[in-house]
Amino acid sequence: KIRVLQLISQSAKVSVSADSSEEDLDNIIDEICNDSSFTKTPLKLKSNSASLTPERNSVAVQAHGKKCCPVYLGGSLSPSGIGTNISKRTCDQLRCTACDFRVSLFNDYIWDQSCDYLFFRNNMPELSKLRAKMIKKKGARAYACQCSWRSIDELTDLQTEQQLRWVCGKHGE
Repeated sequence: KIRVLQLISQSAKVSVSADSSEEDLDNIIDEICNDSSFTKTPLKLKSNSASLTPERNSVAVQAHGKKCCPVYLGGSLSPSGIGTNISKRTCDQLRCTACDFRVSLFNDYIWDQSCDYLFFRNNMPELSKLRAKMIKKKGARAYACQCSWRSIDELTDLQTEQQLRWVCGKHGE
């Protein structure tokens, strides 16, 4: 990162003229991409998610502090990680903006229909107490914070669940 900043700083000092600024910018980008000291040392991922295979050079994209966009919920068969339009993964770092609780998820379970607000308010996040209203269902995933809960079977965009106040709490921290 420091080497990239040095290159940008050096190149910016050289190219200040307004006439050829677009051409100079292309030259700066080419210089950074072709710099041998930059391409020899790939960046390490700071998360435990599957390793990323870079398409160009040997520089991996860091996953530290990234947010899902869009945010997906899904059953236990859906892969977890940073969700994007291309890589549709279920977010496993959800937080609720209403109760400020981390959203817990339980693979291969759904919530009993008798669940209510007070049940979660009184029992989150104690698994031993939550089990009383969990039903085993292969392929499903039960989500809950202190104020909301959902049982999900298939990949679902969180935006379709308007009542939920859940957001991605950033990955890799």
